[in-house]
Amino acid sequence: MGAESQISIVQILIVSIGLGLLPFLAVSATSFTKISIVLFLVRNAMGLQQVPSNLVIQAIALTLTMFITAPLIEQVYNVVTEPGIKFQTAPEIAAASQKIKKPIVEYLQKYTTEDNREFFVTTTSRLWPDQYRQKMSSSDIAILIPSFLIAELKRAFEIGFLLYLPFMVVDMVVTTILIAMGLSQISPQIITVPFKVFLFISIDGWSRLLHGLILSYVQP
Repeated sequence: MGAESQISIVQILIVSIGLGLLPFLAVSATSFTKISIVLFLVRNAMGLQQVPSNLVIQAIALTLTMFITAPLIEQVYNVVTEPGIKFQTAPEIAAASQKIKKPIVEYLQKYTTEDNREFFVTTTSRLWPDQYRQKMSSSDIAILIPSFLIAELKRAFEIGFLLYLPFMVVDMVVTTILIAMGLSQISPQIITVPFKVFLFISIDGWSRLLHGLILSYVQP
């Protein structure tokens, strides 16, 4: 009875830790960061304040993230549910963690650059104690996650900049026309916001944008 209760406590502890780390991993080690940033930038470029709302944008980002990472989730699930995988003792937990880590490492390596990985490996020699930095390599989770996050931020703002350009042109054209007509007292946003929304809808902007974000994770 005591052994069974001890096992259940260990399993409950593992599940609790996993659930606690889940939001962190969802933000820092998946496409959620890039997608949400791009959607927020598009909303700002259109001049809209709370449409779509923050909750809606995060829900869209989470939905697309689950679609993109579905193969990874299935791989991890298959490893966890293998008959030989157990979480009863420390060695068994360590062995299971190594198997679970393998598909995650492969996923992160696809979307990180060698320069970023080498930077974090090199930086460990200046920040970390000797006993830790000697074990680090470019394939460690502690190296891959910040490398992946930096790469995602870069790609998100590159996409956001390209999306900003046509909306910025609309703002400049409307502002110039209003000044030329002597209507400088009228706020350009009164005209530009509906026009930008119409322009975005007319080219099926949401579908094109979301499709493009998904396809940006297709490996050549």
